[in-house]
Amino acid sequence: MRARRVRGIAAALAAIVVTTLAAACGGDGTNTTTTGGGSTSSAPKEVRLGFFPNITHSTALVGVEKGLFTKALGSGTALKTSTFNAGPAAIEAVFSGAIDATYIGPNPAINAWARSKGQAIKIIAGSASGGVYLVVKPGIKSIEDLKGKKIATPQLGNTQDVALRYLLQEKGLKTTTQGGGDVSIVPQENSQTIQTFATGDIDGAWVPEPFASRLIKESKGEVLIDERDLWPNKQFVITHLIVRQEFAKQHPETVKKLLEAHVEANAQIAADPAGSAQTVNAALEKLTGKPLKADVLDAAFKNITFTNDPIASSLVGSADHAVKVGLLEPVDLNGIYDLKVLNEILTAKGQQGVADK
Repeated sequence: MRARRVRGIAAALAAIVVTTLAAACGGDGTNTTTTGGGSTSSAPKEVRLGFFPNITHSTALVGVEKGLFTKALGSGTALKTSTFNAGPAAIEAVFSGAIDATYIGPNPAINAWARSKGQAIKIIAGSASGGVYLVVKPGIKSIEDLKGKKIATPQLGNTQDVALRYLLQEKGLKTTTQGGGDVSIVPQENSQTIQTFATGDIDGAWVPEPFASRLIKESKGEVLIDERDLWPNKQFVITHLIVRQEFAKQHPETVKKLLEAHVEANAQIAADPAGSAQTVNAALEKLTGKPLKADVLDAAFKNITFTNDPIASSLVGSADHAVKVGLLEPVDLNGIYDLKVLNEILTAKGQQGVADK
């Protein structure tokens, strides 16, 4: 009888141990493994990645469409994607915890850093430079000609919105966040801009590719400003990759896998631009329901440089512009970059590392 009681107690204790271990391994939504040194690292069950259905986000589009992110993350972690029209909406998703990482422009990343006092995000890689234009109706030949006109941007406070307001201010033209002033700035979704430009409801738009090329090809728009001409060496960041700091601290190995896929996507774009453009177009068709016309695709893709370099110097310029137009308080950007893992990946591939200044 006593022997049976002892065996029963042992069985109960064993069950408790098994239950406790099971909870530790999977109860918090992660897959936990033990490394050879005895430390543990947790792989999340999913990575929630954001990006825009824009050609300036081709690194993300190629990575998703070609399965590079899924492959790098492995069978234990699923990829969940979300798309956004502009950066401020993506940042709200970051702040709410709805996404873990996102491809985004410089000004929303700066705003996220400032609002969270450097606690919310880190920039972990560059993605694209160039591919942004101020396209206007024929007859508008100078910035001064924009007085009394309506010009669209993707969203109040996004990268193109700040760039337009700053340029107009430099030329002595006033704007307001309510659409008043010498030039009426009308924030609207890029897809809506295609329609309002065609109907004449707006006179121009400061937009990224492929929307700039669509305005030119479909509605006879003309380029008034190529934003590359406003920056040293014609280089400025238009897209980079950011991650939630909390997620990065909890899942550093997963972030490394995300970056490995990111670097591979840019490598494939560089090795096969034409094929990558077709991959991007297939992704855009899935996301928007309609592929780009061949001439638009070709023109837009050629206007962008895809790079792992975040072109950090231009970020400081973007922040300065946002402060000067009253959309940002002065902010210290020291620490916004964490390029250590990216540089480790690049070095292992025999490539030059990138700088955070």
